[in-house]
Amino acid sequence: MSDDSHGRNATASGHGLGAESHCPYCALQCGTRLTPTTDGDLTVRPTDFPTNRGGLCRKGWTAPALLNTPDRLRSPLVRGRDGTLVETDWRSALDLIASRLSDIRDTHGPDAAAVFGGGGLTNEKSYMLGKFARVALGTSQIDYNGRFCMSAAAAAGNAAFGVDRGLQFPVTDLANSEVVLLAGGNPAETMPPLMRHLQHPDLIVVDPRRTRTAEQAALHLQPAPGTDLALALGLLHLAVAENLVDHDYIDRRTNGFEDMWAVVLDWWPERVERVTGVPRDALRRAVRMLATASRAHLLTGRGVEQHRNGTDTAAAFVNLALALGLPGRYGSGYGCLTGQGNGQGGREHGQKSDQLPGYRMITDPAARAHVAEVWGVPPESLPGPGRGAYELLDALGEPAGPRALLLHGSNPVVSAPNADHVAKRLRALDLLVVSDFVPSETAVLADVVLPATQWAEEEGTLTNLEGRVLRRRAALSAPPGARSDLEILHELAVRLGQPAWRFPTEPRAVFEELRRASSGGRADYSGISYERLDSGEALYWPCPSTADESHPGTPRPFLERFAHPDGRARFAAVDGTEHVPDPAYPLLLTTGRLASHYQSGAQTRRVAELTETAHEPYVEVHPDTADRFGLIRDEPAQITSTRGSAIARVSLVRSMRTDTIFLPFHFPGSGRANTVTSPVLDPISGMPEFKVCPARIAPCEERE
Repeated sequence: MSDDSHGRNATASGHGLGAESHCPYCALQCGTRLTPTTDGDLTVRPTDFPTNRGGLCRKGWTAPALLNTPDRLRSPLVRGRDGTLVETDWRSALDLIASRLSDIRDTHGPDAAAVFGGGGLTNEKSYMLGKFARVALGTSQIDYNGRFCMSAAAAAGNAAFGVDRGLQFPVTDLANSEVVLLAGGNPAETMPPLMRHLQHPDLIVVDPRRTRTAEQAALHLQPAPGTDLALALGLLHLAVAENLVDHDYIDRRTNGFEDMWAVVLDWWPERVERVTGVPRDALRRAVRMLATASRAHLLTGRGVEQHRNGTDTAAAFVNLALALGLPGRYGSGYGCLTGQGNGQGGREHGQKSDQLPGYRMITDPAARAHVAEVWGVPPESLPGPGRGAYELLDALGEPAGPRALLLHGSNPVVSAPNADHVAKRLRALDLLVVSDFVPSETAVLADVVLPATQWAEEEGTLTNLEGRVLRRRAALSAPPGARSDLEILHELAVRLGQPAWRFPTEPRAVFEELRRASSGGRADYSGISYERLDSGEALYWPCPSTADESHPGTPRPFLERFAHPDGRARFAAVDGTEHVPDPAYPLLLTTGRLASHYQSGAQTRRVAELTETAHEPYVEVHPDTADRFGLIRDEPAQITSTRGSAIARVSLVRSMRTDTIFLPFHFPGSGRANTVTSPVLDPISGMPEFKVCPARIAPCEERE
């Protein structure tokens, strides 16, 4: 099986009943049972949870190894006068942070302090991080790394449907589909247990690479990187021109079709073939497969969204789904494969610069009044919207930018666009505080490092890619010296003059407050409680509160109407462009994940079993491309763009396009992909252009 669930002894050891919980990695949030052993370790085994059906990938099986990694942080660290990080006690570390934050804010104003979060934090941590920024610090400068992951799909979903939810149906619906089109995703490597739901339907995969997922497809469309928008427009053109659209659905449930068609009319199949390299017959076959299926789904992933026009590209695939009548139809639908473990919940409760809890917009006076009442502060005290993630990182240490940064659950030195520049901005700060459990590439730059508890040591909730709220349960006590982010924020808030009650440390108390803050919002969690989750109820938001707390949640939110006031979905009139080659950079670099690693690799690069087959960066190149540029298998090559260069060993892959090279983004140092990738942002969502970059490649001498 592709999920690597064979033959491994991961059964409960008999020492205690264990804890039902979920994997700490991707947003599939596979069900697991965690069992402590007598020697203080932890065993893990999968449960028959709906998303994973008893499967677990290699990352999930090996997750307990992270808890006792040799370099785990167990004491706060403070940078000494000689420039090295030295151990200190918690009181001294927190006093130092609070004192320096106060001085910076007094001198430069509240926006001189900033907060940066992550899509792996629990809902409770995400909520409290946003509250801490806006109440304890009074700053507008907060965002999170989900801006690099889900923002384009979120913007397109909000515009089309009136609300952004990754999957608009339970993942188990996919197994009963006849055809699934997956654009820009590779779940066979990034979330292998999902493939258990994709064994029955005919699979159409859109990807420049012949990935493990594409190898299992009935049809693989292999466009040049950066041409996904043109491909989506071409598919939609064919659907309309060949009368394969659902006219009744369009008339009853949507607006804007004619304006959209006026643009798409120009994307005839011959033009799309010339731009994308995908044969017109393959385009036609894909459309007919989708349109003639009685049950079909269209899914998008990061490959579609991480572009300078990522919102438009996601919108174009949404347009195709709407034209075929898929969203809001039982047994069919549209969805976005969220990557980070709490990528959905992490953006709903206040980490984004423009949002308040419940997916409320921070510029909405009614939203501000509601949240301010829950927080016990005047609405006018809440700051307005701040910078998005990259703009925030880019402004660090600048005269008009933040002078201090508190960073939780992220490693931007590896994961951010223009990563070398971001590292320089972090070094320019007057104060950098990082909460982490290992000395990540970002943590080693910090003035203060705070050791945080980990997934198996804490309680909380997360929201998976389906919009289902899940319980994280503690199986182990935290090691001496580690504290939860909730405790850290509480201690800092009190030192900054806030009453202790305003920043509770117990996850259940925080969630109760989150329920009230989200009540009536687009992401309404007010009807969800720990008690209902612990009893085994499957609760998807929106789940509003009722007198008897019996609302069943909303696994399929759009069966009757969409979330716009008129109940209709909206087509977007988006247009594409054609790539103009640059002779100095004749190849197209694309980036992505490997089966063994997750995000920046700060966790998985510390697990020996995962690094056995992926311990260093490599670049995938077609053999003909290698001959053209004088490359040799397994020898180092230098990949260069206008931003910078990276070094990786050459891997010859015959299924690659000859105009394309692929570089994984999990590695730091000279192999860091985001030293090369483009920092250009999508103007609507702020999504960076990770997935296409004009580049050149040449042999190089290996660096020390």
